[in-house]
Amino acid sequence: MTSGIQLAAPYRDTSADQLRFALDQPRQPALAVNDAQLGDVHVQLRLLGASHQVLAGPVRETLACLPAQPGDGPPTEVRQRLDGWDYAFRSTVRHCSPTELTRRTTALRDRLDDQPTALYGLFPGSPDALTALTARRDGRVISWRTWHVYPQAGQIVETRTRLEVP
Repeated sequence: MTSGIQLAAPYRDTSADQLRFALDQPRQPALAVNDAQLGDVHVQLRLLGASHQVLAGPVRETLACLPAQPGDGPPTEVRQRLDGWDYAFRSTVRHCSPTELTRRTTALRDRLDDQPTALYGLFPGSPDALTALTARRDGRVISWRTWHVYPQAGQIVETRTRLEVP
């Protein structure tokens, strides 16, 4: 079994600056979903045509091109306490040459294949156009990482989220 899905839908976001971060969005329409039970916490990784959404405990993390909301790019860091859970989000935008971008996306797909708590979607138009998510648990900490790859802009948006269970 592979964690990758070939998508027929085109992506709606084409660069990092079109993304908008939110913790209060309702469940967005998903192209693919991976439900994971990490201990006593259900985590849902949602691949959107406009990027990603993760539902875990009180968190509804959305980093996507949202309807009727202008993008302002991903925040570098967000820390918040949500219903007694400690939430921390970090992101970086990496600018890559076409060769480096292909090398990085190939390595990412290889690393995530066959991971039960991973999901990635390959968008039409370029083998490097993808959005990927993976989650894990270590003690009281649930964490997830995401990657949003924009070949036409030469960008990879990487996020890391840490959620400490009360």
